[in-house]
Amino acid sequence: MDIGRELQEHAEVVEGLAGHTTVLQDIASRISTSLESGGTLYLCGNGGSAADAQHVAAEFTGRFERERAPLPAEALTVNTSALTAIGNDYSFEDVFARQVLARVKKGDVLAGISTSGRSENVLRAVARARELGASTVGFTGAVGSELASACDFCLMVPSEKTSRIQEAHILAWHVICGLVEESLGSGQI
Repeated sequence: MDIGRELQEHAEVVEGLAGHTTVLQDIASRISTSLESGGTLYLCGNGGSAADAQHVAAEFTGRFERERAPLPAEALTVNTSALTAIGNDYSFEDVFARQVLARVKKGDVLAGISTSGRSENVLRAVARARELGASTVGFTGAVGSELASACDFCLMVPSEKTSRIQEAHILAWHVICGLVEESLGSGQI
């Protein structure tokens, strides 16, 4: 592995995010509006994207950079009993969609994270959330058009390399967390 090349690739992908500031602002605005109106941010993804979903939910329910009231956010990846029961009794493709049907309501936001944009369980969750009247947000890579076309807003990181996409996703989520905190102010703690 050429460490210098890895770091250069990372820098190039991060630099490419500069062309996506409008979608980041739109996503942050949609989440802020939902949270202000009593909505919840739900997140789902597989593997590293599942970890990102949990990380982001923690940033909202804890805090990101400023002291503020906790914000309602939940990763649909954390209940192993639900994941394994739904996967066993229905299918792995339905592990998030069944949870969406049980939890998500009109005015909420569902964020689906899939580096490929083709994760069937994420796509089904997005479809169910839209049917329920929730806003949908996607995070994917350069070839993730399937997820992008299924969502209201989608960040398509300008890379096809999973590691670079994941690195850019967490940076983008940190930007969004900061924008939401700024928008909502300190609130009651």
